[in-house]
Amino acid sequence: MSNESALREEICRVGASLFQRGYTVGTAGNISARLDDGWLITPTDACLGTLDPARVAKVSPDGGWVSGDKPSKTLTLHRCVYDNNPNAHGVVHTHSTHLVALTLAGVWHPDDVLPPITPYYVMKVGHIPLIPYHRPGDPAVAARVAQLANEVRGVLLARLGPVVWEDSVSRAAYALEELEETAKLWMMLGEKPAPLDEAALTELRDTFKSRW
Repeated sequence: MSNESALREEICRVGASLFQRGYTVGTAGNISARLDDGWLITPTDACLGTLDPARVAKVSPDGGWVSGDKPSKTLTLHRCVYDNNPNAHGVVHTHSTHLVALTLAGVWHPDDVLPPITPYYVMKVGHIPLIPYHRPGDPAVAARVAQLANEVRGVLLARLGPVVWEDSVSRAAYALEELEETAKLWMMLGEKPAPLDEAALTELRDTFKSRW
């Protein structure tokens, strides 16, 4: 199986897993992967639960539509990640319920939407800034992501959900899942817990090279 074929299969496998477990619904969300000769990205208005590897869109380095169905309208946003972070090889965007709810209820801080309340949130996710609401596809969002792409592992779009990138599609999905589950934990707690203290954060940085 070629690298492109394997990535097409991975995108579909991850999309189905996220959909089946309720991280995305309907035709919301999109996934992309870096290729040597461009990118793969899920088609516009596609359901992540029923993706067909052959219909995943292929895009050339200059942004031209090469094959598959019409690329997602968020292609510009994904390209801003890839163009500014050479280590990014997979991007996942969902409209995950608890993270969207968090933007409506109020995030912890604009530069950190959630506090460091669990070690795995610190280790697997790290700092996630909030991007204020803009309509879907607004170029202002892509411009802001371009500025942040090499500094953090993802962002949270107000009223729209998370965009997370990593060195593979699967690892981006794992980080997104940890982010969503931390939001769920935070939202369900009436009395909010204190964040991990500096000594605990230092230990995680020293032991696991955590980015916090």
